[in-house]
Amino acid sequence: MTIQRMIRIIAGSFILLSLYLASVYNGVVLSEPSWLWFTAFVGANLLQSGITKWCLMEKILSSLGMKHACDK
Repeated sequence: MTIQRMIRIIAGSFILLSLYLASVYNGVVLSEPSWLWFTAFVGANLLQSGITKWCLMEKILSSLGMKHACDK
């Protein structure tokens, strides 16, 4: 699996998890909407990495030994 694919999986998982925590927390609907700030944080990081071409998660995964799509 490549770094680019893993970043998409991680970002999507974080967004879905934070939306779940914002909507269903201890069985009560909409009890903790502050989790939506985490969703906004992930989205802002995706936007920032698209503009600047720098991504912290990419650096972390690269240091763990994952390969880029062009490193076959």
